[in-house]
Amino acid sequence: MTASPEPTLVVTGATGRLGGRVARRLAERGVAQRLLARSPERAPALPGATAARGGYGEFDAVVRALGGARTVFMVSASESVDRVAEHRSFVDAAVEAGVEHLVYVSFFGAAPDAAFTLARDHFHTEEHIRASGLAYTFLRDNLYAEIVPELVGEDGVIRGPAGQGRAAFVSQDDIADAAVAVLAGPADHSGIVYDLTGPESLTLDEAASILSERLGRTVRYLPETVEEAYASRASYGAPPWQLDAWVSTYTAIAAGELDAVSDAVPRLTGRPAKSLADVVRATRG
Repeated sequence: MTASPEPTLVVTGATGRLGGRVARRLAERGVAQRLLARSPERAPALPGATAARGGYGEFDAVVRALGGARTVFMVSASESVDRVAEHRSFVDAAVEAGVEHLVYVSFFGAAPDAAFTLARDHFHTEEHIRASGLAYTFLRDNLYAEIVPELVGEDGVIRGPAGQGRAAFVSQDDIADAAVAVLAGPADHSGIVYDLTGPESLTLDEAASILSERLGRTVRYLPETVEEAYASRASYGAPPWQLDAWVSTYTAIAAGELDAVSDAVPRLTGRPAKSLADVVRATRG
């Protein structure tokens, strides 16, 4: 019996929330895929999927794992001070392995001077991909709608220096569905940057009202100054770069950098984007 050919589509981050969603959707559609993971034994067991070892920053292992791949879905690496270097190593390994197209999960408003410090990381990664010669598609996600309930403290308060700025929170399910649409025919999306957002842009006061209604308890937003935000998070013992990332999530909202609503999700998926209320309702079952 002839052995099945190796999958030419590779998905990274399948042990995480977003990559896992994409991998499961591809499996449901009968798409053969290779799941790249630092610990392949943790990769989900899915029909038509094989697992290969290769963590970001492990250049030689990634080159081997990407051998024969044509398209790679690249979820950004875990937040760290070395993330951009790890991304660059991965991109270089993809080039070395002969990959043709990289679909990269970036961030809304990625720019060298973005208020959100991690959006700067995404900008530099995008620039490295552009310079690599690979065909690419960038999925620039707004803040995940799923994290909004996690911003609520034990006292029912969301604290942060977001002022009355707005963010167009996007569902991870919508991102996954959009990614699968791109992966179904990557050549049709080559060189395109998609801003992925929810259907509305909300202040944190409005988000708190939605959470109050859906969670059945009072949630409110308490604006902080930047100085108060750093002070209230200092007890976690996080390194300075991580404190900057946490606080700048809110200052990016205050600066209006996450405010715009895009139609990319409905265009790619053929259905309306999920609202924050939809996501909270689904999470609560």
